[in-house]
Amino acid sequence: MTRAPGPGPALRRGAASALCAGVVGALLTGCGASSARVNGVLDAGRAFQRAVAGGAFAAACDLLAPGTREQLEEDARVPCDKALAGRQLPTARPGDSAEVYGRQAAISAGGQKLFLSQFKGGWKVVAAGCTPSGGDKPYRCAVKGG
Repeated sequence: MTRAPGPGPALRRGAASALCAGVVGALLTGCGASSARVNGVLDAGRAFQRAVAGGAFAAACDLLAPGTREQLEEDARVPCDKALAGRQLPTARPGDSAEVYGRQAAISAGGQKLFLSQFKGGWKVVAAGCTPSGGDKPYRCAVKGG
């Protein structure tokens, strides 16, 4: 009994290249999230950063998740826009990639992270100005929800 020859080396290399391209593409778009979802996250993050950079803190507050806004106002004991003005938030434009996992997302901006969640009205910032604490510890965030 003889076996039919398998695919040639060129076909195997082509298949491997296609697989690698697919894996890299999935990583860049947040583990298989659609480009529309990734773009929605990036748009929300960029809008928040633009508002903060421009001193439009009331507009930035509108882009916060409800729980995050409430926590910020409670902690600072002033309205959201005044509380945001007193925080050291990065004003750099977020990068061109986002990590999207279901209704949660993270994007890098100015060496820090923005964390977002999807709500009925779109993506909202749940934490901003986040830096790694080191090791297995959670991020430290200048703005975060309760």
